[in-house]
Amino acid sequence: MVFLPDESRSLPPPPLLNKGSVWLGFAGWMSALLNNAFNQRPVLRAGVHRQILFATLGWFVGYQLVKRAEYMHAKVDRELFEYIRHHPVDFHAAAEKKRIGQLLEDFRPIR
Repeated sequence: MVFLPDESRSLPPPPLLNKGSVWLGFAGWMSALLNNAFNQRPVLRAGVHRQILFATLGWFVGYQLVKRAEYMHAKVDRELFEYIRHHPVDFHAAAEKKRIGQLLEDFRPIR
């Protein structure tokens, strides 16, 4: 599958109720309600099966988009950590940490 490669199966699945699935599920339900309103049907009572279908489709698309986003973030993290592991000279640990007072200049009022 091009959308999610097989290596994404090693990642834990996102929660069923996440931000993307809830928002797109709500958007699907609202699109069914708007369709009823534009066609001059009772908004909430007509086409309940269509409302459930659109909300389910929106939830599924949102869930898959969150899965893809998590895979892409994990891929970038893996590449960055691999780069850091191969180039340790560029990412040496600081010997001593400077305090904020050492970084800022002394305050001298102008007037």
